[in-house]
Amino acid sequence: MITREDLKQIVMLTYLTDPMLNNLTQIVDVLKFDKDEIIFKEGDPSTRYYMLRVGKVLLEQRISDKVTAIVGSIKPGYSFGWSALIENEVYTTDAVCDEPSEVFSFKREKIFKLFDQDPEMGFIMHQRLLVIIKKRLDYRTEQFRQAIMNHPDMQNLFST
Repeated sequence: MITREDLKQIVMLTYLTDPMLNNLTQIVDVLKFDKDEIIFKEGDPSTRYYMLRVGKVLLEQRISDKVTAIVGSIKPGYSFGWSALIENEVYTTDAVCDEPSEVFSFKREKIFKLFDQDPEMGFIMHQRLLVIIKKRLDYRTEQFRQAIMNHPDMQNLFST
């Protein structure tokens, strides 16, 4: 059984109160995946939110049939699949295990039911979600900027 102390190891959940965590333990599942196992694919309905307990998960974006870019690496204590906290969304990347992994996960409909019962919990979780989204947007913006700055065709523009 998952305990409140187990959930306190997840960064996103450290802002929740003990009673909130107790309620969350009732809906969290423990899922295990093998190396190279796909947890979800880009375009799949986002029905679950994931929190990595053990292992490593890569977030991959397919650029073409032959090219896939790793756009994120999830380490223990961090979460992914945040599209599940937004209604009627799909996953925007593939999530692939880089090593055997164990995750905590809950279904979207179950967490939304808890949010209805405890709006403060919903507010805290969505506030933390905004922090995650902002950090990932900042990171990807910097990646894009670096790609432009390092592109050979752009060098001429910067050297004048």
